[in-house]
Amino acid sequence: MSTRDEILASLEADVEVMTELLVKLVRIPSTGGDTAEVAIQAELAHWLRSEGFEVDHWRLPLEQLSADPDYPGAEVERSEGWGLVGRLPGTGRGRSLMFNAHVDVVPPGDAADWGSGGPFGGMVVDGAVHGRGACDMKGGLVSALFAARALARSGVRLAGDLMVACVIGEEDGGLGTFGTLRRGWRADACVIPEPTGLDLVPANGGALTFRLTVPGKASHASRRGAGVSAVERFWPVFQALRDLEKRRNADVDPVMSRWDIAYPIEIGTVHAGDWVSTVPAVLVAEGRLGVALDESIAGARRALEAEIAEVCRRDPWLRDNPVHVTWWGGQFASGRINGDTSILDRLRANHTEQTGLTPDVWGAPYGSDLRLMTGLAAVPTVHYGPGDITLAHSQRESVPVAEVATAARVLALTALDHCGPVG
Repeated sequence: MSTRDEILASLEADVEVMTELLVKLVRIPSTGGDTAEVAIQAELAHWLRSEGFEVDHWRLPLEQLSADPDYPGAEVERSEGWGLVGRLPGTGRGRSLMFNAHVDVVPPGDAADWGSGGPFGGMVVDGAVHGRGACDMKGGLVSALFAARALARSGVRLAGDLMVACVIGEEDGGLGTFGTLRRGWRADACVIPEPTGLDLVPANGGALTFRLTVPGKASHASRRGAGVSAVERFWPVFQALRDLEKRRNADVDPVMSRWDIAYPIEIGTVHAGDWVSTVPAVLVAEGRLGVALDESIAGARRALEAEIAEVCRRDPWLRDNPVHVTWWGGQFASGRINGDTSILDRLRANHTEQTGLTPDVWGAPYGSDLRLMTGLAAVPTVHYGPGDITLAHSQRESVPVAEVATAARVLALTALDHCGPVG
C-alpha cells in the first residue's frame, strides 16, 4: 500500500473520532473575549502534544501587540489571550505549509432560538454537527488537525515543516494570526479551512467598521419645529451610502463576480434620542464598509468620508453641523493569494481526485485572516474548508461530517505533495 493510500485509509477509519472531537470543541463556548477562548487553546495544546507534535503555546502580549502600527484592531476586550502552533518538523529540505484555523466564535444570540440542544450542544443530526462554531470554523479546524495527525501517524518523513496554527480573535479583527506572525511563525504556503463548501477561495474583500455621529437639536416634541431631528438628518446620509455602494460595485474584479454585492456597505446599529417626547439631538449609527480587492484601507476610508462630506455640503443643517466619522474595531483589509500559486493547484487536483468534481474558484465578500498572511507575511494563502458560509453566524449553524472528512483527506494529500516526502 502506498503512503497516500495509508493516509487515506487512516482518515477513513478516523471519521467517528473526528466527529467526537468536533462535538467536544463545539461544546466549548469560545466566544471572542470569553475565558473559554483561553480554555479551548489549552485543550488543543494538550491534544497536539498527545499526538506527538512540537507545541508552542504562549500567552499573547496584548499590550505590545495593540501598540503595533500594523495591529488589525479588535471589537471585544480581552485581558488574556493565547497563541498556539503545533509543528510536525520536516528535514528542512522542502517547502513548509501552515494550516491556520480560528477557534473563536461569534455570540450565539437568544439560546431559545437554537432548540433543545442549545447553541453549544454539538448535536449530531442527519449527518451534521450542529451548534455555534460548527461551521465557522471548528469543522475546518478538525479537518486540519486530523490531516496533520494522519501524516504524523503514517510515519512519513516530510521534507518541509507542517504546522497547525490555532488562532483566537479572527472574528473581531485577527489578533491571533497577527500575534502568531509577530511570534515569528511563517510558512511557504498557507491553507485556511474556512467554510467554502469545499470550493477554493484565493481572495477576499475587506471590511472596515465605522461610526457616524449625526447631530440634531433637542426640543420638546410638542414644538418639534423648534428642534432638528437627528433621525431625519440621518436619512439622506443613509441614502448616500446606498448610492456609494452601488457605484463601488459597478465594476468588480472577475473573481468577485458571483456576488450581487461584492463590497457591501451596511448600517448594523442605530441609536438615537433619550426620551419619547424629545426631538433627538444626536444619532449614532455603526456599520461596515466593504473594501475592494487591491484597494487600500486608506483609499476605502477616503471614499466613505468624501461621500459623507458631500451630503453635509448639500444639507443646510449638516453644512454647519457635519456628521462625524470614526473608524474603530476590526479593520479588515482585502487580500488575495500572491506569489507562488501552486498550493491552489494542488488543492484543486486533490479535491478533484477525492470527489470527482472540480471545485469552483471565487473571491469572498467578507474579511478574514488571509489578508494578514498575504499582506504582512507575503505567504501565498487560500481558503478551502467544509461548510456553507450562509449558515455561519446563524441559529441554523451546522457542518456536514462528510465534508469535514473530505476536507481532511484533501488537506492531508496537499500537505504531502507540498512539503514532499523524504525518500
